[in-house]
Amino acid sequence: MQDHDAFLRQYECALATRSLDAIAPLIADDACFVFTDGTYHGIAEIEHAIRKTFETIRDEKYAISDVRWLYVRDDCAPCVYTFQWAGFIDGKACAGNGRGTSFLTRQNDAWKIAHEHLGPATT
Repeated sequence: MQDHDAFLRQYECALATRSLDAIAPLIADDACFVFTDGTYHGIAEIEHAIRKTFETIRDEKYAISDVRWLYVRDDCAPCVYTFQWAGFIDGKACAGNGRGTSFLTRQNDAWKIAHEHLGPATT
């Protein structure tokens, strides 16, 4: 049985592939993702939002660090973390960072992301 830390690393690696085929299986079908440009419900909306991000930010590098698990049980594990990204928007180098929250649930003996919220870094 994969632990929550290994799952989050797997998710980070899947994002690095920029392949929805690698990312989608890690997200719950009824998940809710909140990004700076909106809230997305269900895998179809989330895939569309991720695809849009990939089209906007070319050659994106994304990393998760400073993970803090808030509560870990057999069936759920919420965490907060720092994320960093860098890539090219309209041919110009861009980068940013922020804070993220993910809520993992275990479904059919596998972790899935049921909720993700990415926002600006706060002081």
